[in-house]
Amino acid sequence: MNLKRFLKNFVIGQAKDPEDRTVFHRLSLIAFFAWVGLGADGLSSSCYGPEQAYLALGQHTYLSLFVALAAALTVLIISASYSQIIELFPTGGGGYVVASKLLNPTVGMISGCALLIDYVLTIAISIASGADALFSFFPLTWNAYKLFFILMTVLCLTLLNMRGVKESVIPLTPIFLIFVGTHFFVIVYSVFIHVNDFPQMYQSTQLDIQSAYSELGMMGLLFVMMKAYSLGAGTYTGIEAVSNGLPILREPRVETGKKTMQYMSYSLALTVMGLMIAYLLFHVMSLPGKTLNAVLFENLSAHWGAWGHLFVLVTLVSESLLLFVAAQAGFLGGPSVLANMAVDRWFPSKFSSLSDRLVTQNGVMLMGTAAIVTLLLTRGSVNLLVVLYSINVFITFCSSQLGMVRHWWSARETEKKWVKRISINGIGLLLTTFILISVIILKFDQGGWATLATTASLVIVASIIKRHYLHTTKLLHRLNSLVETAALTSNGQLAVKKIPFDPEAKTAIILVNGFNGLGLHTLFNVIRFFGKEFKNFVFIQIGVIDAGNFKGLEEVDRLKEKVKRDIDRYLAYMNQNGFFAEGYWDVGIDHMEEIEKICAQVIRAYPGAVVFAGQLVFPEDTFMTRWLHNYTVFSMQRRFYRQGIPFVILPIRV
Repeated sequence: MNLKRFLKNFVIGQAKDPEDRTVFHRLSLIAFFAWVGLGADGLSSSCYGPEQAYLALGQHTYLSLFVALAAALTVLIISASYSQIIELFPTGGGGYVVASKLLNPTVGMISGCALLIDYVLTIAISIASGADALFSFFPLTWNAYKLFFILMTVLCLTLLNMRGVKESVIPLTPIFLIFVGTHFFVIVYSVFIHVNDFPQMYQSTQLDIQSAYSELGMMGLLFVMMKAYSLGAGTYTGIEAVSNGLPILREPRVETGKKTMQYMSYSLALTVMGLMIAYLLFHVMSLPGKTLNAVLFENLSAHWGAWGHLFVLVTLVSESLLLFVAAQAGFLGGPSVLANMAVDRWFPSKFSSLSDRLVTQNGVMLMGTAAIVTLLLTRGSVNLLVVLYSINVFITFCSSQLGMVRHWWSARETEKKWVKRISINGIGLLLTTFILISVIILKFDQGGWATLATTASLVIVASIIKRHYLHTTKLLHRLNSLVETAALTSNGQLAVKKIPFDPEAKTAIILVNGFNGLGLHTLFNVIRFFGKEFKNFVFIQIGVIDAGNFKGLEEVDRLKEKVKRDIDRYLAYMNQNGFFAEGYWDVGIDHMEEIEKICAQVIRAYPGAVVFAGQLVFPEDTFMTRWLHNYTVFSMQRRFYRQGIPFVILPIRV
C-alpha cells in the first residue's frame, strides 16, 4: 500500500463495497439515530430561535406566552405536513423533489437553490451558535479566539462527514442525550419551583396586554406579537431535513421517517415553549457575551454552589456540542440535494459522484467550504446569520406546501381523506408564507437582501448550466442517430452466431459508456481509420454507481442489467457484420480504477491489443465545456502510457 492510500484510509477509512448485499442495511439509520443526525438540526434551533422571539417583544415580555404557544403549534403543523410529504415521496421528498414533481422543474430548481443556501447556513449558524453557547461560560476576553475555533470545527466536521453517515452520527449520540436530559430538567424544574407564581403570572400577563394595547393600540399589539413570532422563525428550520434525508433511513423508510418526524416535532415544540416560559419565570435579561439560555441556567442554579457551576458548564457544553451535531443536517442534506440537482443537470454531474466510502464527497467538501466563506464574511455573528438563515428555508417550505396543496386538489376524486390532507398542507402554506413575507419585510435592510441576492445568483448559475447541457444534448443528437442505424442493421436480435477469434489480426479494445452515439462513433472511426487491420474487438463498459442510482439493491441490479444489455448489443452488431467480439463489464464507484483493472485482464488475454476511446470535441473550447464535461480519458491515457499500453483517443466533433 502506497503512502497516499495509507493516509487516505487513516483519515477517512477503508473503502466500502457498493455491491455488498448488506451495505444498505449497515449504512442506514434507525429512527433514534436519525433523530440525532437529522432531528438535532430542529432541536438545536431552540438555542437561538426562542431567544430571537423573546427579545423582539422588548418590555412586553409576558406576551411571550402567546408567541410560545404559536411557535409550538407551528412546529406541530409543519411537521404534520412534512409527514404527508414523506408518505408521498418514500425515496426522499425534500423541497427540490416535491416542487419539481408537483409544480414544475423550474420552481423545483429555485426551491433546490434556496435549500442549498439554507444548508450552508445551517452549518454556519449551528457552529457559530454553538461557539456562542460555549464561550458564554468563559471570560469575555476569550471571544477574540471564537472565530478561529468556529473555523476549525467546520474543518473537523467536514472531515468526519467524508468518512460516512453513521461514522458522523453515532459518536455524537451521547452529546445529544445530555442536551435532551439537561434541558428537559431545566424546563420541568423551572415550572415546578414557580407553580405558586402562576396566578401572579396570569395577572401580569393581563396587565402587559392592557399596557401594550393602551400604548400601541390593537394593531400595534398584534404587530409586536407577529414580529416576535416571525423573528423566531429559526425555530422551524430543521423540519425539512427529515423528509430530505429519507434515503439514509432504515427500511421501511416511510415508517422510520414518520417516527423520526414525531420524535423531532414533539421534542422541539416542548423545548421551545418550555424555554420561553422559563425565560419569563426567571425574568431573564440579555447580558453582553451571553446567550439567554446561559443567563437562564445561571439564574436557575445561582444558589447551588459548586454544583450549580458544574451544571451550567455541562448544560452549555451539551448545548454547544448539540449545535455542532445540528450542523450534520447541512452535511447530510446539502450534498443530497446537490446530487439530485446534478443528476437532473442543474449542476455539474461530478456532484452526483460517490467516493469509495459511498459518500458524495464533492458535495461535502463544497458545503464545508461554502460554510467557511460564509462565517468569514459574517464574522460568525449569530444575529446576522439568523436573518440570512430564516428566509431561505421558508422559500422551500412555501413551494413544498403549495405543491402538496395542488396535489391533494388534483387527487380529490381518488383520495378519500383529501379534505384532511389538503387542510394540513393548506394551513402549513398559510403559516410559512406569512412568516416568509414578514421576515423579508422586517429584515430586508438588515441583511435579508444578501440571502435573496445569493439565492438569485445561484439560480442564474443553475439556469446557465442547464441550458449548456440542453445545448449539448442537441449537438449529440446527430451521434445518437447512429444507434437507430445499428439497431436496424442487427434487426434487434442479440442471439447470433459468434464469429471466431482471428489470431492473425489485431485486437481493438474499445471503451464505451453505453450503446449510444459516442460508443458507436468511436467504433466506426476505428474501422474507418484503420481499415481491415483490426478484426477482433473487445468492448469494455463500466456502470458508474452514483447518488442517482445508489438507493437500494434493486437500483444497483438494474444498473448491472443495463450495462450487460448494452454490451450484448455491441457483440450482436459486430458478429452480424463478421467481426469477432468479446465484452467485459462491471459496476463500481471509480470509473478509471475499474477500467484499469479490467484492461489489465484483457491485455493478458489479448497481447498487443490497442485501447481506443472517444472524446467529444465542441465547436468552441470554453470554460463551460471544460468545467461541465468529463475529460478523464486524458488522465486514463497517461496511466496506460506509463504501463506501456498503447491508448488512442479519437476526436468526435459535435
